Amino acid sequence: MSLTGRLLVAAPALTEATFVRTVVLLLDHDADGALGVVVNRPTPVDVSEVLPSWQPYATTPGVLFQGGPVSLDSALGLASVSGGTEDEPIGWRRVAGALGLLDLDAPPEVVAGEMAALRIFAGYAGWGAGQLEMELAEGSWYVVAAQPDDAFSADPAGLWRAVLRRQTGELALLSTYPADPSLN
Repeated sequence: MSLTGRLLVAAPALTEATFVRTVVLLLDHDADGALGVVVNRPTPVDVSEVLPSWQPYATTPGVLFQGGPVSLDSALGLASVSGGTEDEPIGWRRVAGALGLLDLDAPPEVVAGEMAALRIFAGYAGWGAGQLEMELAEGSWYVVAAQPDDAFSADPAGLWRAVLRRQTGELALLSTYPADPSLN
């Protein structure tokens, strides 16, 4: 079953520095592997420093996000389109619902009128065939439904807790898990 368009929320036991308390939006998932972006890791780098023509369209805070540890020298544009259009705007490819990947080589003025929100990610998170499934079986990630504004959260630092808090049962309780349980 494809998990494209869903969120991976790092379990508290996932202590690898790259993924501690991350929320990953899966952009593609099939038998060959998975690809996603970490949506809650803003960098201090302004979009204007890397892609100045896209800066006016970047959703607040207007910085690059570290999408993951793979290909940090490449950029991915994630945009939601306004309205309920069934047609895909030029330069935009649907991932799920109104959320899609944006061709950052396209002139911004061609697609800007269709966009409701835009985030630009340096790098991505990737898994080979069966790798994500193994990590899920180990309990490293929780798979939850994404809400339309998760990828564009005004509070990316609080997104891990917010996503867990809106779940039911034990997952909601995990939102209170301390960053360092030994200090509890």
